[in-house]
Amino acid sequence: MATYTILAATGRIGRMTAQYLLEHGDADLVLFGHDVAERLSAFDGPRVRFVDGDLKDSSAVKDAVRGSDGVFLAYVATPDIMLPLIKDLDETGVKRFIAMSVPDVYQEVAGPFQAWYREHTGLVWKTNYVDAVNAIENSDLDYVILRTTWLYDNPAKTDVDVTRKGEPFKDAQITREAVAKFAAELLTGEQDYHRESLGIGEPGTEWAAPTFR
Repeated sequence: MATYTILAATGRIGRMTAQYLLEHGDADLVLFGHDVAERLSAFDGPRVRFVDGDLKDSSAVKDAVRGSDGVFLAYVATPDIMLPLIKDLDETGVKRFIAMSVPDVYQEVAGPFQAWYREHTGLVWKTNYVDAVNAIENSDLDYVILRTTWLYDNPAKTDVDVTRKGEPFKDAQITREAVAKFAAELLTGEQDYHRESLGIGEPGTEWAAPTFR
């Protein structure tokens, strides 16, 4: 029986990923976050273990990830979180790691979306999000980085447009449900990407701005 850990599980994407995994398989889950048992009480059951803690608490993180077949960080982390987390994964023998990030760490945002995106996010490639991405890419983990475009909710839209590192990123939006499903499928192996940084967006949204503003 597989076991997957979701770090920052109390956030919206973390919750959606947990829900998807519970409904579409038989894997056990470890859900990690602040006051997680109280905040995610709807998930309480024989397949779920809660670990309360902070991402900067190495002991709690190790408790949550030890023995897991894959870990999803449902949070865009800065280096002060990412560097110790990679060490925790190494020390507990975990290899499969899915981590959220943001577009433009490689100055890859292009097309009509570029101007609006940079106006609203600034120059991402000059932030320490780049250092967090570099730390993952320089590790020996079986990682997938998800550079996730502007988020909104729509459970009917779960298709994902994937761009690889080095390709222009043009998609203006994606649903949280699509991100959660894709992350879950990366954990289970239904999506077969390894040691890659992927831009993910909604197909057909190469627009100048998101439509849900």
